[in-house]
Amino acid sequence: MNVKKICLMAAGILFISGVVIVSKTRMPGGAGNPRALRIVTTIFPEYDWTREILGGASGGAELTLLSGGADLHSYQPSVQAVAGISEADIFIYVGGESDVWVEDALRNAVNGNMTVLSLMSILGSGIKTEEIKDGMQGGADENDGTESDEHVWLSVRNAMLFCGRICDALCEKDSDNAETYRANLASYTARLSDLDRRLSSVAAGGSRRTLLFADRFPFRYFTDDYGLDYYAAFRGCSAETEAGFETVIFLAKKMDSLGLDAVCKIEGSDTRLARTVINSSGNRTARIITMDSMQSVTLRQAEAGATYLGIMESNLTALEEALR
Repeated sequence: MNVKKICLMAAGILFISGVVIVSKTRMPGGAGNPRALRIVTTIFPEYDWTREILGGASGGAELTLLSGGADLHSYQPSVQAVAGISEADIFIYVGGESDVWVEDALRNAVNGNMTVLSLMSILGSGIKTEEIKDGMQGGADENDGTESDEHVWLSVRNAMLFCGRICDALCEKDSDNAETYRANLASYTARLSDLDRRLSSVAAGGSRRTLLFADRFPFRYFTDDYGLDYYAAFRGCSAETEAGFETVIFLAKKMDSLGLDAVCKIEGSDTRLARTVINSSGNRTARIITMDSMQSVTLRQAEAGATYLGIMESNLTALEEALR
């Protein structure tokens, strides 16, 4: 079955079951201010980028994270969430096939002056297709390899582009605080640029050039940025968690042929598949490394200190260990 259809079917199940996840944060000056900007974001990276650019702007804002910890591929909005989108001044979403619900949500929007930002529309010709790599579970049976890869936020270089567009939208809607937004953007972009430089250095200085994921693989934008190759058990949007014998053996043989000392997984996954691949290889002492795709960060985690930069810093450390 087409893997995207599997994702969308899972999303439909959540919608039918009545899952309601809407998380709001009042930025400084926003509470009780009827003129405060209302900004709705669908995933954590969008939320955090906007939070950084807003900073402590005196105009304040009501910033909403819709998914609130639900995976992009399995999120469908509640009636409450759709109402929030309808009244938003700025709405930011990814724009891939997992966001097919957005068109209906926007069709009935109350705010006719809403600014809508789609990350994939902003990226344009930079959008990549999901690859069918050798050894992947299902292989060519999953789809024809022409569907867009939605995980655009995992490129720090893309993040810099997206932040610029978010800043433009904030300045247009709140010109009184435009200078503050521009200054915050400049400061944040400098930090992103420094992280990009360090990621490039780690990739260039590693003794290996290939990552092996005993898991889904949402990191194509990330690996392409730094000239790295990869092998994985499943594609980025796959709903599968159980790999067949052939996939396990393929990955184990790749470990051996490439001399890899580490197997990667993504956040939220257990280590069973990674351990099975390692035990099927000639290197039973290989490490299991977790890389974070930020697909299920909650508002509580964000308020407790989770940030896009912080998580990508952790991915830098993981990358360095994986390429040793």
